[in-house]
Amino acid sequence: MALTDTTTSRRRGRRRDDSRLAEHVDRLGAEHPPIPLDSVDYTMHRPGLLAERFGTVLNFMARVELEVERNVIELNLLMPDPPEVDRHFYADVWLPQETHHGLILDRLQVLAGLDATQPNLTDVSFKLKLLGALGRVHGVQDVSRMLYYLTGLTTERSAVLAYNKLHAGLVELGERAVAATVVAPIRRQEPGHFAYYQMAARDLWAQLSSWQRWLVRTLRRQSFEPVGVYNKRQRAEFGQLMRALGISTGGDADLRHYARQVGRVEHELLWANRQGLRVPDYVFKELRRAARAAANLKGGHRNSAGRSEP
Repeated sequence: MALTDTTTSRRRGRRRDDSRLAEHVDRLGAEHPPIPLDSVDYTMHRPGLLAERFGTVLNFMARVELEVERNVIELNLLMPDPPEVDRHFYADVWLPQETHHGLILDRLQVLAGLDATQPNLTDVSFKLKLLGALGRVHGVQDVSRMLYYLTGLTTERSAVLAYNKLHAGLVELGERAVAATVVAPIRRQEPGHFAYYQMAARDLWAQLSSWQRWLVRTLRRQSFEPVGVYNKRQRAEFGQLMRALGISTGGDADLRHYARQVGRVEHELLWANRQGLRVPDYVFKELRRAARAAANLKGGHRNSAGRSEP
């Protein structure tokens, strides 16, 4: 086949892929509008016990959901010229959905007697600014896009797992109103986000050249962090979340199982050629770091929200 025929074929393939993604985003927006804030029943039978068991979970998850406002700023820097379907997804569908998740969770924790979360809505890291500047170089923005999709995959998979465990924990406590009207509607919206990232990642990975794939693997290995973790304090808080949800109570064996669930698609795309590798090692190592950071806080004084005081 001639070079011009190959190029034309790839362009047609990209248009089909974009059309499929656009249909998915439109369906998400139509079928899953932001959860109405007045639809939530915050009735709690034992708010003190709920706060004791899940205070760290609610605070962490509310912060992460609300920080999507800053994430959109970061995406605009990271991808100076994104495909329209990406911009439509993160600005028009994902942002309003996640913002309502954060507002609802934050309201719940305040009513349970905890402090409101303090999200960072404006500060963008130098690393992201630098990568965004490099994104104007031919071929680099596709690397940035791939990193965005990979981060989305692990973030949304982590969210689905966490909300499933939180829902089960609330039902066990007898807090059925909160489980049914707070957590259940939120967790119904997360799989659609995961599906978007998965389709987009598979489509883009197939189009990347060898040097782009090498750069994606290198940057991903060096920059991976669990969702919502940007500093040492947040790493410990994520470790507390895993412990509260029973994700890390079985030690390394449980963490490896969780890492496989979180990193499955990433492993299939980036590391399928590695014989015997069942999960990217950097995913497991970062989860273990978070678990150990939380364990180091056990001796510290804690307030009613379960947060460590200096």
